[in-house]
Amino acid sequence: MLKFFSYFCLSFVLCFSSYPQQSQLSRNVNHLSEFIASDYFLSLNENHYELELVDSIYLHALHYHNYQFSETLLSLTFATIPYKVVPIKIPLFGWIVNYPLIAHNDSVFHKKNENLPKYLLYDSPQTDYGDKDKLAHFFGNAFIAYNSPIFDFGLVIGYFVEVFEEKFKVQSKIDERDLYVNYLGNLFGKELLKNKGIMPSRFFLIPVLFNVRYTQ
Repeated sequence: MLKFFSYFCLSFVLCFSSYPQQSQLSRNVNHLSEFIASDYFLSLNENHYELELVDSIYLHALHYHNYQFSETLLSLTFATIPYKVVPIKIPLFGWIVNYPLIAHNDSVFHKKNENLPKYLLYDSPQTDYGDKDKLAHFFGNAFIAYNSPIFDFGLVIGYFVEVFEEKFKVQSKIDERDLYVNYLGNLFGKELLKNKGIMPSRFFLIPVLFNVRYTQ
């Protein structure tokens, strides 16, 4: 069963990342990448808190997609991935396949990565990279939750993507912090079904509120 879900998650990721280069999704991702890489966004970066920047990216994407929430979340997932390829080591054979993801040209891609919000959680690593990879986890799970209101696929797929990453050697072990951000994204996606005005930043504050309550 575990092996089945690993291959299921691989298929899920690849099917959304295999659009033609000039597809609508590709154009959407390029536009959002250009926005995050822009001087305008950099000026926001200098005058706003990290979570305000997350909301700014989300609101810009929402407006650009004419308030189509599902398309917005999907485009944000790929636009906030800080990698161009996923290195996959195939079990048994030991082959390494660098699978390409949707990404802009190198200059925009690198500038976008520089500008991505990085201190998203109260325990984010205080490094230049921080938690830049967590936004893609968050919006990806929000997309799944928003589009699967009957059965909670978000947490299931979020967990097995982590298993897939460990199984196929993308990372050495399951990252519990990724799983937690998957959970927060899942909550955001489900809440969007009821409240279209909710902001992503509120869900990144949940760990802070929980930690304050727990330590009191």
